Amino acid sequence: MRLTRRPVLCNYYVTYRCNATCSFCDIWERPSPYATPEQVTRNLADLKRLGVRVVDFTGGEPLLHRQIDGLLAAAKGQRLITTLTTNGLLYPKYADKLRGKVDMLHFSLDSPHKAEHDASRGVPCFDHVMESIRVARRLGERPDILFTVFEHNVHQIEELWRSVCLPNDLVLILNPVFAYNAVATGGGLSETSLRTLSGWARRKNVYLNEAFLALRRDGGNHVDRPVCRAGSTTVVISPENKLVLPCYHLGLEEIPIGDSLYDLYRSEKVQRLVALEGRLPACEGCAINCYMQPSFAVEISKYFWRALPSTIKYNKMKGTWKQLLP
Repeated sequence: MRLTRRPVLCNYYVTYRCNATCSFCDIWERPSPYATPEQVTRNLADLKRLGVRVVDFTGGEPLLHRQIDGLLAAAKGQRLITTLTTNGLLYPKYADKLRGKVDMLHFSLDSPHKAEHDASRGVPCFDHVMESIRVARRLGERPDILFTVFEHNVHQIEELWRSVCLPNDLVLILNPVFAYNAVATGGGLSETSLRTLSGWARRKNVYLNEAFLALRRDGGNHVDRPVCRAGSTTVVISPENKLVLPCYHLGLEEIPIGDSLYDLYRSEKVQRLVALEGRLPACEGCAINCYMQPSFAVEISKYFWRALPSTIKYNKMKGTWKQLLP
């Protein structure tokens, strides 16, 4: 049973540029402009009209956009829930300007060990994440630690949780790695690692969507019975002010938005592409978290029920449930 057919999330790529060269990401390799404040402000109003509740300002590294604080303020002006993930390199510099504008602020940290984390990111950023945590806590912010889980670092969760998250009262988000395009992500997670992850779901200050694990055990999305609802749940906007369909990672079409995202999204052309969500050949086996999470939330299925406890837990920890009320 479908609960809503309106999009609930926007992945807004304010730039593809990045000041890191993560080995498991290819976004930073793309040439890119920066989204203009005028375009973003206009699109945010249309996103609100379309029913979107959450806007994720992403990249690349979103803090490379020098007007990111104004973009976040514009989103808050539309009463949208804001999220932003950063590698921490620039956060201390812009922390004062960002204060109070990001509802879900994530610092990426994939190892409790400086050398390992810096090697995976291609730049020395571990110390910047530690400084970012200190600065954020001083400002009264409560960032999350986003830990991308690979087969080689799953055993480090405990150490990171105890040494970084618990002393600072931060939520640890466990983000199982996913494969896409030709990016070297190290392969999938073994059943042993999936069982280890499952054991973390009910630990203090930990968020893990157990539907992610169930989907991996089921072999990901299947085109004959698609789980993915990326096209209908998630609006993806590029730095060039284009609507990307059916999702960023597949990106079959990029349609110039022009003056009205609202009209474009509701157009026959876009809705034809939306109807193909999860059914294209490249969708077979997909388990990309950023599209599956909203997909699980809009349709009653076994994944909905597996995702529900973690969703309730996270919203209680962060207090974001209050903003979801009418």
